[in-house]
Amino acid sequence: MSSQIPEPPGAAHAKADNASLGDLLGDVTRDLSTLMRQEVELAKAELKQSGTKAGKGAGMLAGAGVAGHFVLLFLSIALWYALGELMGLGWSAVILALIWGVIAAVLSSIGRKKLKEIKGLPQTGETLSKIPPTLNPGEVNR
Repeated sequence: MSSQIPEPPGAAHAKADNASLGDLLGDVTRDLSTLMRQEVELAKAELKQSGTKAGKGAGMLAGAGVAGHFVLLFLSIALWYALGELMGLGWSAVILALIWGVIAAVLSSIGRKKLKEIKGLPQTGETLSKIPPTLNPGEVNR
């Protein structure tokens, strides 16, 4: 018969044997509070980082939009007059307006699609999903 030597209890076992239930619950509450504070700080950091990137990108797009607007304005006027020589200024203006309407619709569709691709707080969501279900007050354990 082989005799098994019991392993010495770890720090957690020793603490559980010597601490009161109140002390253990206090430790759990403190640890949970620390976890929630860390999650809030992570969310703040991710929001700041995402907001900074979005702000810089939006500023660059606004500047490019203004410059591009002037380019398109003058090219449109040139095209309007060129078409006006062929069919009259009135009809060339209508055709040019329709072309710009189609371009606006396409750009709007692409922009909306890009905005839907933005991920909010991916790391915070991932770490929050790892919290044990017993610690989520809104969930019912089954």
